[in-house]
Amino acid sequence: MLQQYHIQVNSDIYALGELQEWFQQFKNLLPKSTWMQCNLVLVEVFTNVVSYAHARLPQETPIDIEINLDDTEKFLELKICDYGEPFDIDAEIERVTKEAKKNQDFEDIDGIPTGGRGLMIATTIADEITYAVMPDGRNCFSMLKKFADAQWN
Repeated sequence: MLQQYHIQVNSDIYALGELQEWFQQFKNLLPKSTWMQCNLVLVEVFTNVVSYAHARLPQETPIDIEINLDDTEKFLELKICDYGEPFDIDAEIERVTKEAKKNQDFEDIDGIPTGGRGLMIATTIADEITYAVMPDGRNCFSMLKKFADAQWN
C-alpha cells in the first residue's frame, strides 16, 4: 500500500535537525540498510540545495521533501524540490564521474570529489534518479530505492 509523507523546511542548514527528526519515522518501516542509505541521500541532497541551489535565496525559501513508501511493491521514492536555478543532472553526474576517475578509482567516499559527492552517493544508492523542472518553477530531484523483505533488521 502506498503511503505519502511531506515536510516543508526553510532553506537553512540548521533545518537539517528537524528534517532528520522527521525522517526517523521511517526507521521501523524500512530495512535498516535501506533507511540508512536513503537518509544519507536525503542529507546530501538537502545540503546541496541549501549550499548551492538556494545560496543566493533567502533562508525562508521553502524546500519540499516528499516520501512515497510502498510496502507492497517494496520501494521508497524520495523527492526534494527547490527554487534554485535548474541544472542538467545527467551532465553533472557525467562530470563528477569523469573527475573522480581522473583523480583515482574511488573505492571509498574520500576518493569522490567534494563537488558532486552527493550526486555520486545518490547514483550509487538509487535504483533510479530523475530531475525535472515542474510547471510551478520548482526543480525536483527524485530517487527511487527498491528493497526486499530479506533485508529487515
